Amino acid sequence: MALMITDQCINCDVCEPECPNGAISMGEEIYVIDPMRCTECVGHFDTPQCREVCPVDCIPDNPEMVEDHDALLAKYQRLTAGLQS
Repeated sequence: MALMITDQCINCDVCEPECPNGAISMGEEIYVIDPMRCTECVGHFDTPQCREVCPVDCIPDNPEMVEDHDALLAKYQRLTAGLQS
């Protein structure tokens, strides 16, 4: 399941650089997560790094993007396919 950022976000800027997939960017008012790039850090880390650093705990699962571990791993593999040598 991809993650999302709620309106409790305080724009502290700590989550964006932690995302290994570049899925987090500044939206109109708060940071947003691109569900097509979010793998919950599967393939990179054991836990989602944005959640690890978020001081206000505003990054829940995105109920509109239900994905299991295998789907997240497949997405990771697609995103990194051109980066591997």
